[in-house]
Amino acid sequence: MSTLLTTQGLAKSYGTHTLFTGIAIGIVQGDRLGLIGPNGSGKSTLLKILAGMIESDEGVVTRRRQITFAYVDQDDRFDPSATPIDAVVQSIRELGTADHHGMDPNTRAQITLSRLGFTSEVDQAIGTLSGGWRKRLSIACALVREPDVLMLDEPTNHLDVEGVRWLEAFVKQSDGAVVFITHDRTFLENCANRIIELSTAYPEGALEVKGNYSEFVRRKEEFLDAQQSQQTALAGKVRRDTAWLRQGIQGRQTRNKTQVAASHARQDELKALQGRNSATGRSATIDFQASERKTHKLIEAVEVAMSMGGKKLFENLSFTLSPGTRVGLLGPNGSGKTTLMRLLTGELVPEQGTIRHADKLRIVNFTQHREQLDHKITLREALCPIGETVYYGDKPMHVSAWGKKFLFDPGKFRTPVGDLSGGEQARILIANLMLQPADLLILDEPTNDLDIPTLEVLEESLTNFPGAIVLVTHDRFMLERLSTELIAFNGHGGVKSYASYAQWDSDDAAASQAPEAPASPRAKPQADASVKPDKPAPAPKKLSYKLQRELDQIEENILQAEEELQSLHLKMEDPKVIADRTRYTEVCSQVAQAQDRVRQLYDRWAELEAM
Repeated sequence: MSTLLTTQGLAKSYGTHTLFTGIAIGIVQGDRLGLIGPNGSGKSTLLKILAGMIESDEGVVTRRRQITFAYVDQDDRFDPSATPIDAVVQSIRELGTADHHGMDPNTRAQITLSRLGFTSEVDQAIGTLSGGWRKRLSIACALVREPDVLMLDEPTNHLDVEGVRWLEAFVKQSDGAVVFITHDRTFLENCANRIIELSTAYPEGALEVKGNYSEFVRRKEEFLDAQQSQQTALAGKVRRDTAWLRQGIQGRQTRNKTQVAASHARQDELKALQGRNSATGRSATIDFQASERKTHKLIEAVEVAMSMGGKKLFENLSFTLSPGTRVGLLGPNGSGKTTLMRLLTGELVPEQGTIRHADKLRIVNFTQHREQLDHKITLREALCPIGETVYYGDKPMHVSAWGKKFLFDPGKFRTPVGDLSGGEQARILIANLMLQPADLLILDEPTNDLDIPTLEVLEESLTNFPGAIVLVTHDRFMLERLSTELIAFNGHGGVKSYASYAQWDSDDAAASQAPEAPASPRAKPQADASVKPDKPAPAPKKLSYKLQRELDQIEENILQAEEELQSLHLKMEDPKVIADRTRYTEVCSQVAQAQDRVRQLYDRWAELEAM
């Protein structure tokens, strides 16, 4: 594979804050490089340096001649009154290559947009598009530049599960190299063939592992364990050195200067090791307060129906929220997830059916748009609007200590909220919600912009929350681990309950399977693993002996493959497997392979019948 880009000794600081130093990486054709790390580690800055958008303070970036880059930011900046065609044509004109391939800009724009599934949407105002379609438009504006390296900064943010799976298929089938920043662990598992984590926990400021997320976690744990053992062994040597250096004056005068220098070097090395190992344990402290309510039914929904703008979102929806219930909501954007959450909070009234709340029910609501945040106030005011003290669980806590629970340095307290990163703003919201005792948590995309260590702490806190939870998130890893029940909306008025994400995934009629260049956001229907397929009509032409034999056996092969898939789903729900992260990841991978096998068999069956 040809090398597209290499770096040596990259460093970048802003003021007195050092983001990273000594970064050396390379990008080759075919790379699916996942860039991860704690919030504030400099991932977005590094990506922009690689793309040539900003300069590093130190180090060298070597790019292959005539290489082209395209960068897709976390947030788009489209004119809301423009159309997708306008946006892509503008991207072409910025390159000055309107006659490339002998096509006018409009034709090139139409072709590019159709590759990403746009049909009637090409003439809609961008302001009317969902977050998922705006993300596709951002990618279209990048792809029309025909980049050798496509760079995506948090591409899964604001996408529904269908959109994320479409993006996975797109990335896996892209011809060039793709470098992406993401905290979506399932996306990393399915797409990355190499992962680099930026962190001060590593000697060179980064750890690089070839493989997907499971392999990265395994290799990272091995490295950190070895580094901790190295610290322990070195600490013993330093203790012996210290005792040796403290011997009498006469002894010190005759001591070998080389030995003394080596002892000091070991002390410096130990200090550096201690600093790196302490960095591995830094993560936000998240612990929601629950009320002491003993009521069994917090909310009961009976035969609820709702429409919006003349479109039927769902009907005949019934469920009960009790303490310990954790319901995940699934479905494409606009299918009714947010509407249901607004019904549960009492903001909306159902068209049909009833929603009954327990008396004096306390609901804490996290919204993805973060409208609760005043961007003009300081971080300190956002954490503690009045005085110096917050009360958490009826216990007073100084704002500095409260901020440190969420990894906020008091030196940053005067920073306006609007100048903080998305991850920092999310942590402010979580901090504020934690101060409110709740019977029910309603969380709309709480994982956006959170780094992986914070996601893991959030998952643990929500798992231990004794009240009820209603959760919308594109983080499939969290959905699978956290939900006790899933309610899935199909976008056409239908709604169905599932026991797990894996069960929904196998039953989903829109499982993603993109063609050479994804041509539609709607994936090919997947067979229901629980239903024996009806054999298609006989083929009019006679098959060869070999093909006829394959056709005669394929139905039985499909049933065997579906039985194997069902067995793997049961294994995924085994508590022992769930508790073993490595084993669970292996089973998830086996499920994905089994699903592909079933789809391939159905495709082959249709192909044989068409002959």
